[in-house]
Amino acid sequence: MKRELLAPAGGEKSAKIALQAGADAIYLGLKEFSAREGAENFDACALERTARFAHLLGARVYVCLNTLVKDGETARFFECARLTYNAGADGILLQDIFLGKVLHEAYPQIELHLSTQAGCCNVYGALLAREYGFKRVVLARETPIAEIKKISEIIETEAFVQGALCTCFSGQCYLSSFAGNNSGNRGRCKQPCRKRYRIDRSGFENEVYALSTSDLCVGKRIGELAEAGVTSFKIEGRLRREEYVASAVRYYRNLIDGKKADRTDLTRAFNRGDYTEGLAFGQKKDFLSRSVQGHIGERVGVVSLKEGGYFCAGSYNARKGDGFKILRGGKEAGGASFLRAGKGGFFLASSIKLRAGDEVRLTTEAGAGERLLQPVRFRKADVSVRIVGGELPEARSEGFTFTGREPVPFARNAPLTKEEIEENFQKAEEPFLPRVQAETKNAFLPKSALNAFRREFYEAFTAHLLPARERFADAEISRADCTSAGEKKKAVVTRDPEGADADIVVYKPRDLKRIAPPKRGKEKYLWLPPLFTEADEKLVAESIGAFDGIYTEGSYGVKLAEKYGVSLFAGAGFNLTNRFAVVGAVQAGAKYYVVSKELSRAEQNALNGNGAFALQEGGISVMELCYCPFEKTCKSCDKRDEYTLTDEEGRKFPLVRYSAGEGCRFELYNCAPLACESELCPLADLTVARFTGKSAGATSGHANRSML
Repeated sequence: MKRELLAPAGGEKSAKIALQAGADAIYLGLKEFSAREGAENFDACALERTARFAHLLGARVYVCLNTLVKDGETARFFECARLTYNAGADGILLQDIFLGKVLHEAYPQIELHLSTQAGCCNVYGALLAREYGFKRVVLARETPIAEIKKISEIIETEAFVQGALCTCFSGQCYLSSFAGNNSGNRGRCKQPCRKRYRIDRSGFENEVYALSTSDLCVGKRIGELAEAGVTSFKIEGRLRREEYVASAVRYYRNLIDGKKADRTDLTRAFNRGDYTEGLAFGQKKDFLSRSVQGHIGERVGVVSLKEGGYFCAGSYNARKGDGFKILRGGKEAGGASFLRAGKGGFFLASSIKLRAGDEVRLTTEAGAGERLLQPVRFRKADVSVRIVGGELPEARSEGFTFTGREPVPFARNAPLTKEEIEENFQKAEEPFLPRVQAETKNAFLPKSALNAFRREFYEAFTAHLLPARERFADAEISRADCTSAGEKKKAVVTRDPEGADADIVVYKPRDLKRIAPPKRGKEKYLWLPPLFTEADEKLVAESIGAFDGIYTEGSYGVKLAEKYGVSLFAGAGFNLTNRFAVVGAVQAGAKYYVVSKELSRAEQNALNGNGAFALQEGGISVMELCYCPFEKTCKSCDKRDEYTLTDEEGRKFPLVRYSAGEGCRFELYNCAPLACESELCPLADLTVARFTGKSAGATSGHANRSML
């Protein structure tokens, strides 16, 4: 099976660079519904130009419409999907699996990919995606390699191999939303995970980048992903510079093609934390970049004091324009620049006082851009041109013939030469790389006319190579309304169910290995985490039958509930933001559902129906961490149930531990509990003990102000 190298394209220039560096496909966003709103992004005309360029190289273009879609935006979303296909897109990525089902029914020809924001991490999520018409799932970055193999046997898989990592399980991060009203699920994440924090555990009290992940670089382990059945290898970076995109594509192109692959250019272009292989292969100690934020570059030596200056000995041939980052004791001390060459190294200039032993890291290599941005991939074409006086001009290639409209004038003095024609036609628009042979006799054409004939030929040749696809008209998509609201019930999510006063008790175990079904509550549901693996299922399989149903934070719960013959409570992690999603969840078997906690009170009320709940009290889970923030220092761990993460402003966020199949995971809760009202049935999250009852300093969340 051919493996696809998939590159990011923040704008048109980046798209061309990625394609001509060797990418098999690119992914990009429109001005609307893109999870990278800060990128340049594309309008319809730019998309059409880019798709044409890609298709000439035999490459594909995928468009990200992968933000959450509010109820009042669904008509525009479907319109954008149709326009995207008509402009030449080969596939569309989206987050809302239920909205995707409706889109597939309306436009079955559109290839759908389920975004990583949907959190597909097991066979149950894959089965649902396939049933709903998706061709491919973009795997959650936390998916273990064993799960990847099983998923790849069901549906095409796309896995990240390079770039920035979200610290939170994709689609489940609400910290930016509740801290600053800029939702990551709407493409506006302000990256609070890249700020400094301290944790009240011995050895972790100092303020560091406690949640900041290193950049992903699987490198040669891409072979293991290939063996697991992954179809597409994805490079993250729609907000990165073109030099980064080019170097990443070249590095992974060489790896995939079995050639010698040097990571030097990539490391110098952007490197956070000296890279990590991520979580697919298990957490390593390099997963977090706790000491240095941003680009750390490549180590080129250490500072020594020589000839009254700062000298860096080493093999790197520094030059004017190079930039360096100085590390002292593993932490960033400042910057430096090239001063002059020296024997066996070079001298540095810096605005700070450097010390002997300071580490020198190259972060900007002068001239690298010019070298990296040179295209290496073109569409070759043999072109023959015949321009003879008194006859119609003619150009041919690959069985296609283009003939001019007017006969060529006879030459009176200096006739057109064969060399002039060949030189002119070699000035083809990218990505063509033509080999031209010309024939001429007693002909004269002014340069402007020859240029016009060349442009007309290549335009017609392109149209011949890329016949226009059938364009979709606007389909009629009926929006089903939510069923009328049913009996008003109260539900609680709690670790201690025996004291819970509610109609529905959702038991959230501290340890999936030790589940004791609660005795209280008319209905009892078992909470299951967003990352749900085969190892997790083995722990809970025997216990599920003792509950009325399961409460899951991901759409995988639809198929899991079917397997075990129990009811489904679709949790807040489903991110239900519109009526299509609500109706889809109910039709899929959800007896109860929680609407998105990022919606305003009015937006939530519009999604009210039988079995509808809204989070109205208690803790607000803002992050799901599928790794150990203490870097797996298990031997010295105090194994407390709850810690406190404190930010630079002194705000305190509960950090709650639970045990799952692969070890400990953590939930981060908002610094303030929630207290608001809605027409929907109330759901209280009582996971954090201090956020129960009438908690002081409560927030109304998004009740009065919807997520942006």
